Amino acid sequence: MKIKIIGIGSYIPNKEVSNTDFGDHVFLNEDGTPFGYPNEVVIKKFKGITGIENRRYAEDHHTSSDLAYFAAERALENANIDRETLDYIIFAHNFGDVKSGTNQSDILPSLATRVKNKLDIKNPKCVAYDILFGCPGWIEGVLQANAFIKSGMAKRVLVIGAETLSRVVDDHDRDSMIYSDGAGASILEASDDDETGLLSYESATYANDEANYLYFGKSYNPDSDPDIKYIKMYGRKIYEFALSQVPCAMKSCLDKSGIGIDDVKKILIHQANEKMDEAIIARFYKLYDKTAPENIMPMSIHDLGNSSVATVPTLYDLLIQGKLENHEINKGDVVIFASVGAGMNVNAFVYRY
Repeated sequence: MKIKIIGIGSYIPNKEVSNTDFGDHVFLNEDGTPFGYPNEVVIKKFKGITGIENRRYAEDHHTSSDLAYFAAERALENANIDRETLDYIIFAHNFGDVKSGTNQSDILPSLATRVKNKLDIKNPKCVAYDILFGCPGWIEGVLQANAFIKSGMAKRVLVIGAETLSRVVDDHDRDSMIYSDGAGASILEASDDDETGLLSYESATYANDEANYLYFGKSYNPDSDPDIKYIKMYGRKIYEFALSQVPCAMKSCLDKSGIGIDDVKKILIHQANEKMDEAIIARFYKLYDKTAPENIMPMSIHDLGNSSVATVPTLYDLLIQGKLENHEINKGDVVIFASVGAGMNVNAFVYRY
C-alpha cells in the first residue's frame, strides 16, 4: 500500500510587501544600538543572502485558521471528494491565530477544529487536531497521515500548514523581513498503485544545544515592553545546522526508497533562505559525488518570503498548477520533499507523482 496526495491547494494572501517598504524601519542590533549603515545597505545585503524581494501578508481581518480554510477548500475541490469522508484534519502551525495589531496567540479551540467548523463537516468521527513542529510541520503531518492510513485508523486525511508570521515579528529586527503569511493544504489517501505515492521518509528532532536556535525573545528596542515576545533566531547556527543535517536526512531517505539520485526530478525544500537552500542541495549531491542539475529546485521565496509550514505545500501546489517558470512535473516523476526548523526538527520524504 502506498499513500498518495490526491488533492492540493494553497492560499497566497493578496497583500504584497516589498523590500523597499522596510526603508523607514528602525533596525537595531541585539543590544539595542543602531546599525552603522543605512537601511538601503541592510536591505541589499538581506536580498543577497535570502533572495527575498517581496513577501505576502494576510489581510487584517484574516487569521491563520482563515487562510487554512481557504487552502483546504481548494484542496477539496482539487481532490473532488466528499468532505464528510475525511477521517482526520491535521493542522501544522506554530503560533495559533494571532489577530492583526496584537501578538497574542489564540489556540482554543484548536485551529484544526476551527477549520473543521468553517468547512461545515458534520461527521464527529473526523478527528481534528494541531501539531507544533516548527517549519517542518506540514511534512510531519503528512508522515502522521501516512501512519494513520497504513495502520487502518484512517482512509483519508487533510493535512494543513498555515501561518501568519508577520504578526509575531520584531519590527526592529532585520530578520523580520524574512517572514510572511500563507497556507497550504493536502488530502491523502491509500492507493493500490505500488509504483506511485510516498516511498520513504526520515524525521528527527535535535534538542540539545539546538533546542533554542529559534525562540521567543524580547524586542531589540530597549524601550519596548520586555514581557512582549517575538520570534527570534540564531541565523548562523541554523545555517550550519541545516547544512550539516538536512543533506544527510535526504540521502538516508532516498537510499531507503531504492531510487537512484539520477532519477530525482525535483526537490521541494522549505523556503527559508535562498543561499542556504542552494548550499543544502549542493551538499546533498556532493554526497553522491555529483553536481546538482539545473532546475532541480523550484523556488518561491523571491516573491512569497518564508511562510514557515506553508512554504512546502504551497510550492507543490504551484508546481502542480504549472505556475513556476521553467518547472514542470509529469506522471512517474520522483520528488524529494524536505524541511528544517525550530526544534531543531528535520524531515523529508520521497514521493513518486
